[in-house]
Amino acid sequence: MALDQKTELNSLGFAKAPRDTRVVVAMSGGVDSSVVAAQLASEGYDVVGITLQLYDHGAALAKKGACCAGRDIHDARRVADDMGFPHYVLDYENKFKESVIDEFADSYLAGATPVPCIRCNEKVKFRDLLETAKDLNADCMATGHYIQRFDGAEKAELHKAADGDRDQSYFLFSTTQEQLNYLRFPLGHLKSKAQTRELAVKFGLSVADKPDSQDICFVPNGSYAAVIEKLRPEAASPGDIVHLDGRILGQHDGIINYTVGQRRGLGIGGGDPLYVVKLDADLRHVIVGPKEALATTVIPVREINWLGDEPFESRTEWHVSVRVRSTRRPKEAIVRPLSATEATVELLAAEEGVAPGQACVFYETTGTRIWGGGWIWRGV
Repeated sequence: MALDQKTELNSLGFAKAPRDTRVVVAMSGGVDSSVVAAQLASEGYDVVGITLQLYDHGAALAKKGACCAGRDIHDARRVADDMGFPHYVLDYENKFKESVIDEFADSYLAGATPVPCIRCNEKVKFRDLLETAKDLNADCMATGHYIQRFDGAEKAELHKAADGDRDQSYFLFSTTQEQLNYLRFPLGHLKSKAQTRELAVKFGLSVADKPDSQDICFVPNGSYAAVIEKLRPEAASPGDIVHLDGRILGQHDGIINYTVGQRRGLGIGGGDPLYVVKLDADLRHVIVGPKEALATTVIPVREINWLGDEPFESRTEWHVSVRVRSTRRPKEAIVRPLSATEATVELLAAEEGVAPGQACVFYETTGTRIWGGGWIWRGV
């Protein structure tokens, strides 16, 4: 029986039958996106699975838990075969290298602490792959991210996942309004990963017990320095470890081996504990100081993506909560716009280890909505 187009919407929010609704599912080969594809296929949607080959996966074939490696492509294809929907693999290696890997390496060389997973979502998955979905005449694109999308009074809204432990809002703050209108996140309402795995068992998926990916997909064994040195051989240039007061305390073998907030492995034992406070790429200095030197309350932010109902510059300040690292809880702050894409963020309580290259994500203070965010961009 035909769906009543005036009153009834399907589970993806369209006023037509599932069989008449095409949805492209971004499939990494992991359990999350596999469950999304299987769930939608079981509901009768016209599902098309797409997996992106993002980098030379030859060295990663034996790497357990790696995203988008050869094994993952095989797993995604098997899920599609078992559930009876088409599956395609797109070679995005060049785009991924240009948009994500090269920027990752250059940011580290400049003394920043980049978050390549955000750039991948921003510049590859939610841009190029989304356009491919539209070329396939899909009504929407679905992913396995743990985040929620609601149709608000004004427009589509982005909200934190129901499972706070798996919430991926920090990595998706740069999702634009246009992209949000087209995207769907079917797992965002689940209360635990156990529920996802239960669904995988229900659908008989071969990936039901597959481990979660832990590392950045193109960084074998979590060694950022090894990858950067391979891409930029000059990255291992030695330099001085310098105290905030100007004293040279020792030498290092490349600033790529250090991150802001680091304490261990400095090789300058003795005396009070010292932490990496700043990286000066031009002078090749690793600057260290006491723990209190890591604390800051003022953060410069640029490349802001704003998802609020009112224009970002319509107010002189916004009272929000912000998250400056993916592993930290949001803290209350005041965001003062400088332009449509730049702002100064004032934290009501100091945070330690705020580093250029990290994201600063804005949340409403008393609810779950994400207002957007930007990139921390200079020494703080």
